[in-house]
Amino acid sequence: MGEGGMPATETPPGFVLPLPPNAPRTPPNRFSRWLGRTILRLGGWRMVGAFPDIPKLVLIGAPHSSNWDGVWGFAAKLALGLDLKVLGKHQLFWWPLGVLMRGLGVIAVDRTAAAGVVDQAAALLRTNDKFWFGLAPEGTRKPVERWKPGFWKIAKAAGVPVLPAYFHYPDRIIGVGPTFALTEDMHADLARIRAWYRPWRGKHHGTS
Repeated sequence: MGEGGMPATETPPGFVLPLPPNAPRTPPNRFSRWLGRTILRLGGWRMVGAFPDIPKLVLIGAPHSSNWDGVWGFAAKLALGLDLKVLGKHQLFWWPLGVLMRGLGVIAVDRTAAAGVVDQAAALLRTNDKFWFGLAPEGTRKPVERWKPGFWKIAKAAGVPVLPAYFHYPDRIIGVGPTFALTEDMHADLARIRAWYRPWRGKHHGTS
């Protein structure tokens, strides 16, 4: 077994995991998948773990310590053909940036709306047949003592599990862990999920 209980693998750089049948997919695009795999291969990154065969979930990524996380993360998304949605401020959706952001799976959200970001995200999960929603629980590239609980509130309101993914820079690994079913105790759930991340090291820091 590898570090943190994940199976040791000998996969080459650029290797990406297969998507199960119920995972949401983008329309087939051979160029984008080739581009994503090429970026990962040139960077020396590969994937380990397994995606769950679940149509709806909240995916979190940590440790988030560098802008490079976004490069490798979006490269993996392209390589997989995974339709992973993230939220962005609606003010950013001006032409032509809005076209690019929508193409990358970014959804405009109005932070001033009465429903609030949590309710808007939970509604998207509830009303779509297949919907994977992603975000960084730290909310910043700096080390933090506490994670932002937004991902827990969204998953809880939508009745979906949380899927942890991580960047492990020492071995150039993007890993996918087991899903976490949430309880009624938010603080206990956050502590349990955060503890799972402790073996993994970001570019500049890990998760304490």
